[in-house]
This record gives sequence, C-alpha cells and structure tokens, in this order.
Amino acid sequence: MGNLVFLDWVRILLIVTLMYLAYIDLRTFRLPDVITFPLILSGLLVSGFSNQWLVSFQDSAIGAILGYTSLWLLNLLYRLTKKQDGIGMGDAKLLAALGAWLGWYALPGILLIASLSGLLGGFIWLQWNKQNHRSAFPFGPFLAIAGIIELLWPQTLQTLLLNKLI
Repeated sequence: MGNLVFLDWVRILLIVTLMYLAYIDLRTFRLPDVITFPLILSGLLVSGFSNQWLVSFQDSAIGAILGYTSLWLLNLLYRLTKKQDGIGMGDAKLLAALGAWLGWYALPGILLIASLSGLLGGFIWLQWNKQNHRSAFPFGPFLAIAGIIELLWPQTLQTLLLNKLI
C-alpha cells in the first residue's frame, strides 16, 4: 500500500511539473534546462529503481534517446531546407523526459496528440495574437498535455484507432 501511495505522489508531481513547464513555455517560449534535465534524470531513476513503475529502465532509456533524437533530426531537416530552426531544443528535451517517464512506445501517441492539438492550438494562438502562419508559437504545452493524457490514460489513442479499424 505504501508503495502505491508513493507512486501516486510521483504521478502527481510529474503532472504538476508538466503543467508548470507548459505555463513557462506559454509565457517565455522557453523550456528551461534546469527543469527538463532533472525531469529526464528522474524518469530514468524512477524506472530504474521501482519495480512497479509503468516502464522498465531499458524502455525508459530508449524513450529518452528516441524522444530527443526524433525532434533533433526533424529540426535538422527543417534547418537544412529552410535555413532556420523549426522547433526548439527545449521541446526535444521535454519529449526526452516524457520518453524517460513513459517509455519509447508512448512516443508516437504523444507526438500525434501533441501535433494534432498543436495544429488547432497554434491556429488559435496565431489568430488571437494577430500573427501570420510563419510566426512562432510554443509547442511545449501541447507536448505536456499529450504526456499527461498518456500518463493518465495509457495507449488510449491506439485503442481508439484499433477499435475503429477492426
């Protein structure tokens, strides 16, 4: 029972941290390393030392690596074609943290939810601030929301999609 309560508090702390990061990114367009690096490390530590966490240490480490490198590579391709960055590396670190906490297999769902909500939210953001489609808007809040959804309702998106296909 005590271990279950501890893991519930860990989940609550993770959600609060993700909400705080979303708030910071909305206000400053920055995801500070002083929060994202410890978030990656703590995800690896929790998965490594807890038998009852959501993912194994191996899945956590692969998730952190794939989370960062996927957005880093996407930004590299964008930079090669457009001669400017398309996504901040704070977003890559946040996705690495989500991969560390939730495992590599959660990353496609997180990216899909974040991208779809980011399309809608970005459109609203740009209209609200009277900016054109080439203006930047923060992507971190959408990653954070997608991470919270995946934490609270794991693999909901895959289940919904598979039920529609079958």
